Amino acid sequence: MNQILDAYKPMWSIKHAVSLMGWDFETFMPKEGTEERGVADSQLHMLHKDLLLNKEFTGLVESAKKLDNLGDLEKGILRVLDKEITKQIKIPKELTEAESLVRIRGNMAWREARAKSDFKMFEPHLQKMIEIKKEIAAKWGYDNHPYDALLDTFEEQLTVDDLDRIFGVLTPRIQKLLKKLVDSNSPFCKENNLGRLKYDFKKVDKLNHDILDLLQYDKRRFRMDTSTHPFTETMGLNDVRITTRYEGIDFKKSIFSTIHEGGHALYNLQCDQSLSLTPIEGGSSLGLHESQSRFWENIVGRSLPFVKLISPLIRKQVNFASQTTDDELYLYFNNVKADYIRVDADEVTYNLHIAIRYEIEKKIFEGNLNVSEIPEFWNDRMEQLLGVRPTMDSLGVLQDTHWSSGLFGYFPTYTLGNLVSAIIASKMRKDMESYEDDIEKGNFDPIRRWLRLKIHQYGSTYAPKVLLENSLNEDYNPDYFIAYLETKYLNS
Repeated sequence: MNQILDAYKPMWSIKHAVSLMGWDFETFMPKEGTEERGVADSQLHMLHKDLLLNKEFTGLVESAKKLDNLGDLEKGILRVLDKEITKQIKIPKELTEAESLVRIRGNMAWREARAKSDFKMFEPHLQKMIEIKKEIAAKWGYDNHPYDALLDTFEEQLTVDDLDRIFGVLTPRIQKLLKKLVDSNSPFCKENNLGRLKYDFKKVDKLNHDILDLLQYDKRRFRMDTSTHPFTETMGLNDVRITTRYEGIDFKKSIFSTIHEGGHALYNLQCDQSLSLTPIEGGSSLGLHESQSRFWENIVGRSLPFVKLISPLIRKQVNFASQTTDDELYLYFNNVKADYIRVDADEVTYNLHIAIRYEIEKKIFEGNLNVSEIPEFWNDRMEQLLGVRPTMDSLGVLQDTHWSSGLFGYFPTYTLGNLVSAIIASKMRKDMESYEDDIEKGNFDPIRRWLRLKIHQYGSTYAPKVLLENSLNEDYNPDYFIAYLETKYLNS
């Protein structure tokens, strides 16, 4: 195994460099650097591919797979490497290079198209990316549905059958809950003036950093910057970076973007250090990663104990909130409103946004939806599920960056994350009698320790479905999430 890990270090180093370049691309890179960055990115991906598929390296992996008495860590390393080798060996270098170039160019085109709210500007780039992804899915192969090949990239062994089952339960029950809240004129549905007033960027930035300090982030291994679309980038277990955003109004958006990305970061920061420089450092899957960000953002961050904890900080940095009560802040943080933008959606409506994207992606890859038809289908489904219809592309099909980067199969992991976050909260409450008191006191050590022992420490040692079964004795069960929503919004 030592031979494999030594041979893997150059590949890890390339991933490290690509991650750093990706962070720079989204934060500080000048616009005119796009083409050069695209070339550098594609060349590094091809170099990584060459190293991964080198006969000596693949031979080491094949030999190790035949060994007896392998431990879980060794099995995890071989599982991750074997999966990557199996996928990459089926994709010609020309296709890898083409995807990298289309990704860089498409992302820049999406930014301009979104700014002008003009899908036609982005359409040819999206068409090229979808053609590439269809070719990749065909080369990877699948048992039942071409979309399965792409889903497996982000959530190992996830299938259309899994998601049809999940959304088949989740979507109608959420719609029913939303209707109850609206029809009953719930206080959660009432508009709050706090979301309409302009805030001082510097003061809310200070507020966000104060909140991260409360959550005990180690600044020697972690930093936060600003970007158009918040994200987390991991260079290694000791260099994890997040971004947040500042729009000038509705300050909770910036707070929860910060807490959300911080949840992603914590997963990597709490991986066992023995996994550093190996193929299994970092989270097991996008769904499990999202469970961490949604747990901190929603279940902790939007809870009344957490509101009580940070309300003095808010009153200090947000002048128009200086006389606001904790209950008013709690309702502001948990306002339920069917609206256009996914990243700003509340807990109740969020998964309806994902259902729309899942349906579109599934239809694209089964050949039942053309690129030119996406905006109208999007608007129709948003009106049917949420009761609102986008009046411009920036409020609809152009709001997310994911498709410009070829991240098809990514969106469903957000819903998986929501489901798992509720499972985690349910199990954690049973294990920790002082759960809510700890949050209100700012004592997050017990929560961080529980997450590290149950999930974080293992990195990618186990496939996500195996880790869920081993640590939580569950699968992607939507019942916990529905129970969480109903308890919070109907019975509080």
